[in-house]
Amino acid sequence: MNIHEYQGKEIFRSMGVAVPEGSVAYTPEEAVDVAKTLDSDVYVVKAQIHAGGRGKAGGVKIAKSIDEVREYAKELLGKVLVTHQTGPEGKEVKRLLIEEGCDIQNEFYIGFVIDRATDRVVLMGSEEGGTEIEEVAEKTPEKIFKEVIDPVVGLMPYQAKRLAFNINIPKESVNKAAKLMLSLYNVFTEKDCAIVEINPLVSTGSGDVLALDAKINFDENALFRNKDIVELRDLDEEDPKEIEASKYDLSYVALDGNIGCMVNGAGLAMATMDTINHFGGKPANFLDVGGGATTEKVTEAFKIILGDEGVRGIFVNIFGGIMKCDVIAEGVVEAVKNVGLDIPLVVRLEGTNVERGKEILDGSDFDIIPASTMAEGAQKIIEAVNQNK
Repeated sequence: MNIHEYQGKEIFRSMGVAVPEGSVAYTPEEAVDVAKTLDSDVYVVKAQIHAGGRGKAGGVKIAKSIDEVREYAKELLGKVLVTHQTGPEGKEVKRLLIEEGCDIQNEFYIGFVIDRATDRVVLMGSEEGGTEIEEVAEKTPEKIFKEVIDPVVGLMPYQAKRLAFNINIPKESVNKAAKLMLSLYNVFTEKDCAIVEINPLVSTGSGDVLALDAKINFDENALFRNKDIVELRDLDEEDPKEIEASKYDLSYVALDGNIGCMVNGAGLAMATMDTINHFGGKPANFLDVGGGATTEKVTEAFKIILGDEGVRGIFVNIFGGIMKCDVIAEGVVEAVKNVGLDIPLVVRLEGTNVERGKEILDGSDFDIIPASTMAEGAQKIIEAVNQNK
C-alpha cells in the first residue's frame, strides 16, 4: 500500500526523522493559509500523487511569494500529471504539499529495502541524489553503497556512519545523517514497510540533514496491526477494479492487453501470462482467485475482468488442489450465467475431480472452449480473440 509524500513526512516527523515544515492543502486558499504559517521567504508547492518523477512533469514549483503560492496552486490542482510511473493516462492532482524552502547544499539518496538474496533489510545510499536511483544503478552502480542489517541487533550506528561517509555527506553533518538513518530504520520496522526511500536527502548550509522527499510502501499483509496506516489509504489513487477485487480477497493488477486471465495461485498466474505472451497474445490483467475460490469469488472475478473495456476474451486456468475442479467448473458456469458473457471463454482445468469438472463445463448451455494444457489454452484464446475482432 502506498501513501502520499505529505503523509510519509508526518510519519517521519513523529518518529524523529527531520523534515521541512509544511502541510497539505486541497484548495488555493488552503495553500496560501499554510504558506502564511511557515517561517520562510521561499515556498515549495508539490503535487501529491502516487507516482515518482513529479518534478520532471512540472509538479514541483518554487514560489518566492504568497501570491506565487496561490498561482501555482491554481495551476497544479486539477492538472493531470504524466510521469514515467503514471503511464500515458497520467493522474489528476487533487492535493498539494506546501512546505518551507531550505538552503540545499548537497543531495543524496537513501532507502531501506528487503533483499531477498540475503533475507535481510538493506540500507542503500548514493551521492547521486535527486535523480532516479534506477538510472544510477544502471549507469554508475559503483556509486550505490549498501549495509546489510542483522535483524537481531538492527541497524548499528557504525553502519549508518559508514554509509554516510561512503556517500560523501559533509563531515560536520555525518552524525546528524546517521541519527536520521537510525530513526528511518525504526520507521521501516515498526510500521511494517516494504520500501522506505528519501530522494533527495539533503544537507543544508546550516549543517542540518533533511528528508526532502518521503516514499513509503507498506506490507499489506501486516496492515491488520497498523490501523493508523490503513486510514491513510487514498482510494482516488488506486484502480477501481483493484479496490473492488480487494473486497473479495482477489489479487488483481490491470495490464494493457486484451486477454483477461483468471488463475489460482500467483506462480501459475505469472506462468499463464508468460505463455500468452509467448504465443503472441497480450494479457489484460493478473488475477489470482487464490486456493479457496467460491462461486461468489469466481463471479466477482468475471465482473472485474469484464470491467476492462479492452478485454476481448477470457482464459481461465485452474489447478484444482485444495479447491476441486468440479466446484470451480460450477462456479464458472454460474458466473457466466450471472454476467451474461458475450466474448470467447477458454477454460483449462487440471487436478482433483478434473473429469467431473469437464463434464459440468461440457453439459452447460454456454459456448465454453475446453483446453487440456496451459499452452493449448493460450493458443485457443488468442485464436478466438483474433477471429472475434
